[in-house]
Amino acid sequence: MIISVQEAHELTLKENVVFADCRYDLKDENWGKEMFHQGHIPNGVYFDLNKDLSGQVKNHGGRHPLPNIETFKTKLATKGIHRETTVIVYCQNRAFSSRMYWLLKFIGHPTVYLMNGGFEEWKQSGYPVSQSELNKTANQYGNSEIKEDLIADMYYVKENKDRDSVTLIDSRSYDRYIGKHEPIDRKAGHIPGAINSEWTNILNDQHQFKSQDELINYFSTYQDAEEMIVYCGSGVTATPNVVALWLAGFDNVRLYVGSFSDWISYDENEIAKE
Repeated sequence: MIISVQEAHELTLKENVVFADCRYDLKDENWGKEMFHQGHIPNGVYFDLNKDLSGQVKNHGGRHPLPNIETFKTKLATKGIHRETTVIVYCQNRAFSSRMYWLLKFIGHPTVYLMNGGFEEWKQSGYPVSQSELNKTANQYGNSEIKEDLIADMYYVKENKDRDSVTLIDSRSYDRYIGKHEPIDRKAGHIPGAINSEWTNILNDQHQFKSQDELINYFSTYQDAEEMIVYCGSGVTATPNVVALWLAGFDNVRLYVGSFSDWISYDENEIAKE
């Protein structure tokens, strides 16, 4: 499911591939789209974190709730992606492409890869660059096969987090986990019972996923867990941890999409610190 820039380029020589460009900056919502227009991988289409990969923010559901699946499928179709399309996702730091990768796996998309490198590495490798939009073909996405076992909501987390067989992972920085520093959410701390495993730890110095052996070793202390539930602040940076756990051989991994921003939207939910 993780391929190098070189492997991604080789795939384009063998079959029709659509690249999903998911570059985004949480501090500048227009940055990703502007970068896409300045240059992207040929046969590329752009997906915006807020507009395409998230739903409408409500009282509950977190800052980046799950998009309406039928709406998401329609957006895929309008960008030339149907169920049988081979999709390769990429961004600048693996976080936003992991969110797209997880969404495509959630709807049961048969063939999707996450490129373990960004546009800059593609360009530096001498591969072609485009500034034009993909000539999209109007179509319907097709049937989806929703994988309900990939997702957890607040009620599922609350009911299962204290089971001995379940490991609850907080993917945020340690300072946010212990409640020392909270730059975004209105409350600080973590879900009681969660352990901290910052998502950047699964990346190497080039901001790429570490090797499978390295990830197996990194997650070795969780080998006895029968189920993993992973969260972050809003269900975005938790997804690289989900992907890394899959790479390390963990099959039963759920994403708490609403994450901490959803958890604290329920006043009765307890929060732990330190």
